[in-house]
Amino acid sequence: MANNFNTPGVEIRERRLGSITGYCGKAEELVERSRGCSLRNRERKFTQCGTCSSFCATLQLSLIQEAAVVNHAPVGCAGDFSMFNLYNRYGQTKRKMNVSNARLVSTNLTEHDTIFGGKEKLLETLRETYRRFHPKAIFVTASCASGIIGEDIEEAVNEAEAELGIPIASVGCEGFRSQIWATGWDVAFNAILQKIVKPARQKHPERINVITFIGDDYFSELLKPLGLVPDLIVPFVSVDDLSRLSEAGATVQMCSTLGTYFAAGLEKLHGVPEIKSPPPYGLAATDNWLRDISHVLGKEKEAEELIRSERAAIATELESLRGKFKGLKAFVAAGPAHGHSFMSVLQDIGFDLTGGVMLHHDSKLDHGNMKGDTLGHVVKHYGNTDYGVCNKQSFEFIRLIRKLKPDILVIRHPSLVVWGAKLGIPTLFVDDEHLALGYRGLIRYGQKITSWLLNPSIEKNLAKFSPLPYTDWWLEQEPYAFLEVEQ
Repeated sequence: MANNFNTPGVEIRERRLGSITGYCGKAEELVERSRGCSLRNRERKFTQCGTCSSFCATLQLSLIQEAAVVNHAPVGCAGDFSMFNLYNRYGQTKRKMNVSNARLVSTNLTEHDTIFGGKEKLLETLRETYRRFHPKAIFVTASCASGIIGEDIEEAVNEAEAELGIPIASVGCEGFRSQIWATGWDVAFNAILQKIVKPARQKHPERINVITFIGDDYFSELLKPLGLVPDLIVPFVSVDDLSRLSEAGATVQMCSTLGTYFAAGLEKLHGVPEIKSPPPYGLAATDNWLRDISHVLGKEKEAEELIRSERAAIATELESLRGKFKGLKAFVAAGPAHGHSFMSVLQDIGFDLTGGVMLHHDSKLDHGNMKGDTLGHVVKHYGNTDYGVCNKQSFEFIRLIRKLKPDILVIRHPSLVVWGAKLGIPTLFVDDEHLALGYRGLIRYGQKITSWLLNPSIEKNLAKFSPLPYTDWWLEQEPYAFLEVEQ
């Protein structure tokens, strides 16, 4: 389904990208069926939890500096605000910025409002938000409650925008709309495209938009030899900075699952070329990524020299790491594209990959170019492996890990980390998503894993003294026993 980047709404990923939340089998089969349009989702007869797309949208927008977010929801949905503020202050500290609180406000919808409508309360909240913070933009994120009653947020937003004189965007991220939490990112980015990004006044081909989250800047070491300057977005940049994204020479991304909609929109609406190859994690992906950037910006000679010199610079240390990790089994659990990146990294530094489980699967990306197939890249360059799609169902994940018994787990989302530790398996949390980036990232991550494997005492003690909450009967079932037959 083609995207219409000129409308406030965004088609959910299930329909737009053919996304699924349930699969078990081989990675190669998933790649082939995604390309052949024969993939169907497998629902679960039982689930323990889920992540909300409103959570993702509100978090992403709350990290924009000089903006404010109004959550049109009951106050219970504001329970995540303290976590969002923690991310905001943590990221500001990492970026050496002045530390301040995120500007987050709830309309506090009540039972009365769900019966008689909450438009006036929303308008009042927007005025109060402007009075308190004087933001340069306001984003109004929807909720299940405002969606169920059919609240016309767009109408209220237009009235307030005319009254207050700043951009105000409605963000249709109701949690029930999609089972794919990443849809929240798409809706948030669409709001930025609609209300914040302006046509380019002057092009700056040396500047590169980098769609990312809160990791440290390791993109500069890759791009500086090519004379390029990365601008990490969206978190921790100002509204004015976002307005000038159309002036960049290209857009790249740390994770194409995160940035698929935004990058495609910048290319479609403003002519900023999107680099469509997989992100630069692992040798093959980094080679391809640098060559694609150099082709777009006319720096082919510089890129080939950089590839040659960087590979030579890490060759000795890389061989040493491969010797240390030879014969050890690794397992990856993460969001799809970033998880695929770590599947590449671990195999490049010498691990045997025993499998991976990702939180969902997109059959395609918004640019529609199969060059960006990150799982296909892993299969092509590193071979086939066991593969599952599981949206954070702990009972499924723990049964899988008990069966496979890897030597190390690499996990992106903290809610899953404890389960590997409770099984006594060294479990590495990917706290900085950029640490393994590029050629030197292989060495950085290999050294981090080395130090982690040297002292697994915390996992041993947790396994010894912290019993699992599941019965033996439950744990002995097949990992994907609750996946229904594919419809």
